[in-house]
Amino acid sequence: MLDLFKTKQNNKRAFGESVEKRAAVYLTEKGLRVIAENYLCKMGEIDIIARENRDVIFAEVRYRKSDRYGGSAASVDKKKQKRIILAAEHYLQKHQLTNKVACRFDVIAITGSLENLDFNWIKAAFN
Repeated sequence: MLDLFKTKQNNKRAFGESVEKRAAVYLTEKGLRVIAENYLCKMGEIDIIARENRDVIFAEVRYRKSDRYGGSAASVDKKKQKRIILAAEHYLQKHQLTNKVACRFDVIAITGSLENLDFNWIKAAFN
């Protein structure tokens, strides 16, 4: 039973990683330059960090099979937003970009199957 649980978790993690990679490709196709993926610090994690001209974009990728229970965008609650903002501040300080660049927090809300993903790019989803 424990092995089955681990297998399901590994499959879920692999699927999530695959969706995040597809989101990075999607942003690249839209003209952004991805500079980091899965940026992790003690404050939290940022799924994708990209540049759009001189601006730094911090993107949270959220997947739900459907919008039936509020959808993927609705899952980025205030608590999650705060962790992303703290991680973004850490990134900016670490790279000496504080007060040097404009930044924005986007959400890439994704629904559908892996073969047919539907992307909803919400720019400036929170601040």
